Amino acid sequence: MVSLSKLKSVDFYRKIPRDLTEASLSGAGLSILAALFMMFLFGMELSTYLSVSTSTTVIVDKSSDGEFLRIDFNISFPSLSCEFASVDVHDVLGTKRLNITKTVRKFSIDSNFRRVGFEFHPGTVANAVKHDDEVDGDSVEGSLSLTEHNFNKYIHQFPITVVNFYAPWCSWCQRLKPSWEKAANIIKERYDPEIDGRILVAKVDCTQEIDLCRRHHIQGFPSIRIFRKGSDIRTEHGHEHESYYGDRDTESLVKMLENLVISLHTEPHKPALEDKSTAANKTKRQAPTTGGCRLEGYVRVKKVPGELIISARSDAHSFDASQMNMSHVINHLFFGRSITPKTMHDVNILLPYLGSSHDRLEGRSFINTRDLEGNITIEHYIQVVKTEVKTKTGARLVEEYEYTAHSSLAHSVAIPVAKFHLELSPMQISITENQKSFSHFITNVCAIIGGVFTVAGILDSILHNTIKVIKKKVELGKNF
Repeated sequence: MVSLSKLKSVDFYRKIPRDLTEASLSGAGLSILAALFMMFLFGMELSTYLSVSTSTTVIVDKSSDGEFLRIDFNISFPSLSCEFASVDVHDVLGTKRLNITKTVRKFSIDSNFRRVGFEFHPGTVANAVKHDDEVDGDSVEGSLSLTEHNFNKYIHQFPITVVNFYAPWCSWCQRLKPSWEKAANIIKERYDPEIDGRILVAKVDCTQEIDLCRRHHIQGFPSIRIFRKGSDIRTEHGHEHESYYGDRDTESLVKMLENLVISLHTEPHKPALEDKSTAANKTKRQAPTTGGCRLEGYVRVKKVPGELIISARSDAHSFDASQMNMSHVINHLFFGRSITPKTMHDVNILLPYLGSSHDRLEGRSFINTRDLEGNITIEHYIQVVKTEVKTKTGARLVEEYEYTAHSSLAHSVAIPVAKFHLELSPMQISITENQKSFSHFITNVCAIIGGVFTVAGILDSILHNTIKVIKKKVELGKNF
């Protein structure tokens, strides 16, 4: 066995008897400073160890071919009616999805962009609107032509007034005209406006009565509006215009007009000749102050260059391109899954700059004041980059899509639209949290303690010897 005396010989830290050591005031002060400095450096090293560092790399996007990108949006159009607002998606692979409705909701808005009423539901719209096969160009006009001067008089005069807002150049209006006049004559024979007084069939030429049509937010031709006691607002929704969207053959029009009269059978009515002025002066519900629409929801697109297009669309209406105004306010537009506030808070602690460009167009307004005349398409060129943030264990913390956007105005020969050009980068940014070694932390702590202790010992030795020399010189000076 190894003796205790031999074992003691390997002691690195041999002790000097306390009686052989001498304490000094300078040594005490330097010890206190050294201890404080050690604590300060230890705190900084601990803070560095506990803090999170990241490394950023750019790699090829590893998304699979079948993966789709979700686009969430909320956009307000002050001059586009929900009646015709359409969301379309195109891409370079030839995919075309027109008038997406399953994941898109429409709400009427007022002049301050505030939502009014309930979600817009136009009702059942036939895929192919039926018209009369035979066109009789010499049919007798049975509907009453209304103008700016007599419009309010007549729509308040009758419990039901059905008005065809049309434009002579419109091909759909030309196809509707014969059946509309025939239906008007049939209804006039059955319910004489001068005797029965329950329903009036009328028409308005929007090329002549521009202001009148604009006040009633007529954007597509023909627009068949139903006025009940002077108002065309749908009572169940409170803000939408009551319109007819069905077939346009004579039989269907007559049936629609008959049903409107039948709906009045529970309401007492007076002949049209009795006290018309009183009826006209009654206070009616005010029409909406704007024909605007808010589109909100999401669409899924392939991860290839493409376009998101918002426009006026109808399979049975014509539009005057010069009168279309596609001004809009983007309440939000972002790509990918929505990030919860808690996750975003955690990510911001990790990377304070992340998330600053995931909704770059939020709150931006693109208003055409018509200083540039009509036929103006508003285009947005968007470049999207995917960003992934992974924890030190390799788990994906968040997947975010950030983008840059540049917007411009362009004159259009066709119907003006709001167009979002989408360019998805083939690269992605990968941000990974770096895990710090505990052994590295311990090594640094030991280096701090040993380094400060050694440096303090050197300083103490220098200071002690300097003081000793000075005292010796002082004593020699006194002796002489």
